[in-house]
Amino acid sequence: MSRELDGVKQVDKEELKEILSKKDPKQVVVDVREPEEYTNRHIPGVPLVPMRSIPELTEGIDKDKEYVFICRSGNRSQKVSLFLKSHGYDNVVNYEGGMLEWDGSEADGEEVQLSSVEELKNWNQQ
Repeated sequence: MSRELDGVKQVDKEELKEILSKKDPKQVVVDVREPEEYTNRHIPGVPLVPMRSIPELTEGIDKDKEYVFICRSGNRSQKVSLFLKSHGYDNVVNYEGGMLEWDGSEADGEEVQLSSVEELKNWNQQ
């Protein structure tokens, strides 16, 4: 059941599974870990946007969509959510359990890394 922490909606693994299964075009799930972490283990179909890239990519974030951020434990994704909220993005959600609690389907290797505003905007169109 979702709750709020510092003004950011928190979702657990069951809620994240539901979000992923709906494939709602108004919800974008993003992994904000480092590339090596993502390559070792990630949720299939979820793009990587490393936390350090977020400040330069903010103009590619569609304020009309809800963004759900994932990291290893929920700490970095919470920081990304707070950063974006402080810059006027209200539709941000943190997956509070992180990959440490994830027990759904997984993949390894490179899949999708978004590293430019244009790539993020194009991903948002999907």
